[in-house]
Amino acid sequence: MTKQAWAGGWTAKEWPIAAAMIPFPGQLPDGRLVQEAGPEAWADSLRQVAGAGFEAVDPTDSWLRVADLPAGARAEFVDICQSLGLAIPAISTSRRNLIDPDHGKAHLDYGHRVIDIAAELGVGHVSFGFFGPLTPEQQRVTWFWTEDGPRCPDDPDTYRLAIDRVRDLASHAQSCGIRVVLEMYEDTYLGTARDSVRFIEDVDHPSVKLNVDIGNLIRLHRPVEPWAEMIRLCAPFAGYWHVKNYYRMEDGRNGQIMTHPAPLLGGVINWRAAIETALDLGFDSPFLVEHYGGDGLGVCAQNRDYIRTILAGRRSRNDQAV
Repeated sequence: MTKQAWAGGWTAKEWPIAAAMIPFPGQLPDGRLVQEAGPEAWADSLRQVAGAGFEAVDPTDSWLRVADLPAGARAEFVDICQSLGLAIPAISTSRRNLIDPDHGKAHLDYGHRVIDIAAELGVGHVSFGFFGPLTPEQQRVTWFWTEDGPRCPDDPDTYRLAIDRVRDLASHAQSCGIRVVLEMYEDTYLGTARDSVRFIEDVDHPSVKLNVDIGNLIRLHRPVEPWAEMIRLCAPFAGYWHVKNYYRMEDGRNGQIMTHPAPLLGGVINWRAAIETALDLGFDSPFLVEHYGGDGLGVCAQNRDYIRTILAGRRSRNDQAV
């Protein structure tokens, strides 16, 4: 077994694969926000996660802002996770654009709070991005990615501001032993593979890696880079990794493109090849499994098991080669 390919020191069974909380909305059917609903509501969702066989969870902040909980409530949340055997390898922020013209500074301050809480809880990775809230048009359709969302400004000053704010967070994270990862997302400074690599290289900070969430791009109803090209370019910079897949249908006669969520084993992205490539380059971070629509948690559980078969097959081949 090569040290580089298994830099995290985990076996296939131990490798952290966290459940995303996107199958659970931030508002309960009775109108209460999950943020304010308290431990009983949190425990109900987390029991479902543990019941699906997960041993790790990312408390995605579209569901619950752990960093904004009072200390006592935060301790209750941690106790629930521990009682269910759920580790927290990472915290993902969602739609809190660090350069939003109205709320960017507040989002930056929130990012620092997330890093502090990650350090308090022993969480090793925090994911940030430059994508904002869904527009009214996006909220009205079945799949929000079929409508255009906000775009990052194409000007040097705003780009520089984005670099500076990421470096600010990264310096804080480095002092806490935490890795910052930046999520790839359309029409942001990480909206293509090449733009993502350029941005990471411009940030030039040892604590900053890419969240190579290429599913965010593959699902677009427009021409995109081939998934294998995205992986080839971005895998050398990969940190904590959101993984999901989509069916993608392109009609070459009229240019029509349609996509739909798919399990990792299906869809257009060959995740076995993508993960193998990343491992070859020393990928040593947890995975996060995501899925939109249907029984999202159930599909995530299947995706987790599929990833473990890839890791186990890799380990077996490495052992035979020794």
